[in-house]
Amino acid sequence: MINAVERKIEQYISELGEGDVTALYKSLPHGKRLRTKLILKIAGSSLKVIKTASTIEMIHAASLLHDDVIDDADVRRGKVSLNVSKGNKTAIMMGDILYSKAFYELNSISSEVAKVISNAVVQLSLGELADVKLSLKFHTNRDLYLKMLYQKTASLMEATAEAGAILAGKNRKAYQKYGRNLGLAFQMIDDILDITEDSKTLGKPALHDFEEGKVTLPYIYLYDSLAIEDREFLVSLHRKRLSADEALWIKSAMKKHTIIEKAYSEAKLLIDEAIELMESLGEKDLSNIAKAMIERAF
Repeated sequence: MINAVERKIEQYISELGEGDVTALYKSLPHGKRLRTKLILKIAGSSLKVIKTASTIEMIHAASLLHDDVIDDADVRRGKVSLNVSKGNKTAIMMGDILYSKAFYELNSISSEVAKVISNAVVQLSLGELADVKLSLKFHTNRDLYLKMLYQKTASLMEATAEAGAILAGKNRKAYQKYGRNLGLAFQMIDDILDITEDSKTLGKPALHDFEEGKVTLPYIYLYDSLAIEDREFLVSLHRKRLSADEALWIKSAMKKHTIIEKAYSEAKLLIDEAIELMESLGEKDLSNIAKAMIERAF
């Protein structure tokens, strides 16, 4: 049924009657379609579900286009990003088109679903703003980091699961919590992989988050574990193009203080809670999605 969602998105784009927009959409990498998989597992494959999944994927794609402009990203999922190939203005406007069309189509699905998804986009935008602010200087505020993580990434995953529950007549709160945990853990694992994996696997430069100014959970934990002199050196590397020796120093320090294991354990706690919740509801497929999340290499 994922193909049905793809076809519905293509239909929505073609309805705009703009060949350039259709071509731009086709040039975008589509990713894992995790949100589509979630809602299909929760709510089945009725037309309303297909439409909801399609609008959510369009919103997610729009957020990534804007994110790439904000971060001056060169690649997205191993491909040249649209802001590089077509310019920032085109990337921003394409994101706006996807957002606007998604909101328009949401109105014909369900007012309650539209409210849930729209609120998530508000949170997502607030999260983007918070991410920009937090990236300006090195920080060690774990609570602000987790709040930003929820807003920027987990809120849409949470809304996806809740929307599925609404359409299926299931317990909204239970699926909302599942989606929230999944979204938080997903980004935590992404933050870890940015440190542990190579550029080819990531589809972007390794350690790129820190060079961009993002102080993720591993760096917060690392700072807390270092002696004063090493803390100062770590802070000096923030928002800097890292040399091979500097990148090696960061990875070695992470290994010495078992930082990756600590960050991974936090993500695993969230996933374990999500698994337990879904298994109590007999949702084996959703439990397996959560398990795959914590075990992925990319």
